[in-house]
Amino acid sequence: MEVLSKFSASTMNSVTSKCMILLVTVLIFRALLFPSFPGFDRIEWSNFVYIRTPFLNFDFGIRQDKFLVVPQIVWGLNNQKIAFARASLTARMLNRTLLMPSLSASLFYKEVDLLQPISFDKVFQFDKFNTLCNGFVRLGRYSDVSNRTEVLEMEKGSGRRWTVERDLSQLKEHGKGYLDDHEVIRIVGKNPFLWHDHWPVKDYAMIFECLDLTEEIAKEADRVVSRIRAVRRKITGNTEAVEMQNSIINDASSFQPLPYVAVHMRIEIDWMIHCKNLERRLNTNQICSSKKEIVERVRNIAGLKTPVVVYLAVADKLLNNSSILEGWEEGFLPFEKKKLGVDGIYKKYPYLIQSAIDYEVCLRADTFVGNSFSTFSSLIALERTQKMIRMNATNLCGENVRWPSYAYNVLGTSNGPMRWVTNMSESNLQAISYGTNHISC
Repeated sequence: MEVLSKFSASTMNSVTSKCMILLVTVLIFRALLFPSFPGFDRIEWSNFVYIRTPFLNFDFGIRQDKFLVVPQIVWGLNNQKIAFARASLTARMLNRTLLMPSLSASLFYKEVDLLQPISFDKVFQFDKFNTLCNGFVRLGRYSDVSNRTEVLEMEKGSGRRWTVERDLSQLKEHGKGYLDDHEVIRIVGKNPFLWHDHWPVKDYAMIFECLDLTEEIAKEADRVVSRIRAVRRKITGNTEAVEMQNSIINDASSFQPLPYVAVHMRIEIDWMIHCKNLERRLNTNQICSSKKEIVERVRNIAGLKTPVVVYLAVADKLLNNSSILEGWEEGFLPFEKKKLGVDGIYKKYPYLIQSAIDYEVCLRADTFVGNSFSTFSSLIALERTQKMIRMNATNLCGENVRWPSYAYNVLGTSNGPMRWVTNMSESNLQAISYGTNHISC
């Protein structure tokens, strides 16, 4: 027994020593091959990225060998951006790379043959998205998948019985065990915009910041903004006049650029029918606004200096309606695509690209005025709020801040529109996705 005991102790000591030597060897090997860099602690393998970052709620990182596929993303531009962000955050929860989804170039979504699918990278920059969102979410290509035949389908539930809790439970189940072993999980069912929302506004804001338009589309937006900026104030002696600068001006010092206000004017008939029904359902009168009311409230923005260019972002069906350019007082210079002479730029592209250009034009405006029940307006207000936060603005609701936004459907001071700052502490995107008149300012 004594001999056996000594042998066992000797064996245990030998095993322990070998384990310690092996552990030290691995640590030295790791330090040599995967040195850390200041400010970014990352180790990269061929099929796996391990990132220590406060963004992640798990200890692994965004895997490059596990993928998520989602249904084609449909509806308006900003509904599609929200749907894409929700799909990205779902992939993040599952610790998977989101395979590049198909967007929709048209507004048709019920008739499958009219969907006009368009690849994500035809609208937004693929590589830049992954660079900007590195460590938070990741986008992949179908060529990254090694086995396309063994795909696990995960069907999203629907109806009142499919609660937020059941949806979250389903996601958690597919993030572990044998379900997680599949290389590809494909979610089938409804459009991601209609999925239950499990993420705070700040997470969505991070995704939106990573969405940069392709160079071609960005250049088209630059052309439109340049055309707006070409409306200048010419000062000659004690007199001044406003004109469109169409050529090189020899005496450039006599011309001063004017600020521009972008107004997302929702007054088309189908919108008015929708918003009237919504007002009845929600028992409010702060959703619909007539053209006259919008003009009056824009004119009454506190502290707005004139002359000022007013860019009207309107539906194409209103471009032949000259009345939208009427009723503005002296000092307010209204323009829309046709009057600016840029409607030809828009006509080259399908609906989705047209909307993306207009979105960028509104986003860059000195002042933005929109409708808080419009997803288009709401996302612009969110991004402009995020810009102010990035600039360390101390009082987002102050009068002299850069990137101010207003909601014309909510009455503010002096019969003007209400100041609009997105509440970045909200636990979900409900107010932005479906509208609200409870805006922060």
